[in-house]
Amino acid sequence: MASVRSDRTRASLDATTIKILVSGGFGVGKTTMVGAVSEIPPLRTEETITEASAGTDDLTGLADKSTTTVALDFGRITINTDLVLYLFGTPGQDRFWFMWDELAEGALGAVVLADTRRLDNCFAAVDFFERRGIPFVIGLNCFDGVQLYGVDEVRTALDLPAAVPVHPCDARDRESAKEMLIELVSHVVSTTAVPG
Repeated sequence: MASVRSDRTRASLDATTIKILVSGGFGVGKTTMVGAVSEIPPLRTEETITEASAGTDDLTGLADKSTTTVALDFGRITINTDLVLYLFGTPGQDRFWFMWDELAEGALGAVVLADTRRLDNCFAAVDFFERRGIPFVIGLNCFDGVQLYGVDEVRTALDLPAAVPVHPCDARDRESAKEMLIELVSHVVSTTAVPG
């Protein structure tokens, strides 16, 4: 087992590394996605939601949510021998958005997770990446298979250009999360490629 780990570490040192953000509103599954796909134990900065956040954090539709990210999540995934993604999950509450500028520094792109039950929670993330010219994709996180709106309806609601990929995903599922990351990398390559 140690040789597998050392081989992966060696491959990581020779690979291209890319910083990716996993973003979106409060409670959309960012911490879950980073944890599901990371090949290392993820760094999490979660704290218990307390009475102090009453009236500040909107828990509508999040009855089971008991913790919240207060800084960032961090994970890593090796896509292949040539590409390693460093994943930075952003905090979702308004009061922690001041950290997004720092987290976005050097990021090549972002997965914006959206919960179709609370689609308005991802507007700020979409605006953030559009204003900074950071390529992004939308992952419709289907909680327990619930997808209240289709891809075209979400694209229209978010006023997204046709070039921005929008796909259903399950942030709890490693393969689904990995597919969203691959979709993002493909999108970044297609939007930044210089015509030859």
